[in-house]
Amino acid sequence: MSSAGAAARDPGAARPGRDVALLSIGEVLAQLRTEFPDTTISKLRFLEAEGLVEPQRTPSGYRKYSADDVNRLRFVLTAQRDQYLPLRVIREQLDKQELEPPQRPALVAVGASGSTRAADPADTRVPRAELLERTGVSDEMLTELERAGLVTARPPGWYDGDQVVIVEAVAGLTRHGLELRHLRAFRAGADREVGLFAQLLAPLVRQHDPAARARAAETARELQALSQRLHAALVRAGLRNELGR
Repeated sequence: MSSAGAAARDPGAARPGRDVALLSIGEVLAQLRTEFPDTTISKLRFLEAEGLVEPQRTPSGYRKYSADDVNRLRFVLTAQRDQYLPLRVIREQLDKQELEPPQRPALVAVGASGSTRAADPADTRVPRAELLERTGVSDEMLTELERAGLVTARPPGWYDGDQVVIVEAVAGLTRHGLELRHLRAFRAGADREVGLFAQLLAPLVRQHDPAARARAAETARELQALSQRLHAALVRAGLRNELGR
């Protein structure tokens, strides 16, 4: 079949000499999933609805993404994964990028450590022996942390990235003299916060619409980021008062 005939049968197909560099939403999804496995078509549509990307449309309504559109999507997904930034902040960063000269380098969201890519904590699998070696805690202390509900192992006995962060933080705090009984307050505070946020997210989670679930995930990220900022600011302000500054 000729290319003209194929184009006539597929309204979303690129025409000869026109839109040759544009990608369909399925092609974009296939590219992004190599870096962001949890990405879905619903997620891409949600980011479009939020104004983070504006793909072109064919006369029949098919989405067509340029290389710059894909670049923007990578920026957004990286900022969410590595920095847990709310969409409002990501949109502001993109707007600043748009003010740069046309020949700007590829958009890259840089994490707090300066790296351009970080693994999803949920995808990390660290065996118990490696966790002990990496954090320097004893096997007895790790067992106590698990009994206290501060750390949770996943079957058949490995730990995800968040558990590693928790153990590292606990190890640092105990070096300054905090005891396990003090740390239980952190667990209780986190549980209360999770319960509060779960109530806020419940109306979206109960919906079967994929777009609503995508919005719930975005809202959860924003709530987490805002909570971290609030907690850090409250602690800084409190310590300044204690130090008389």
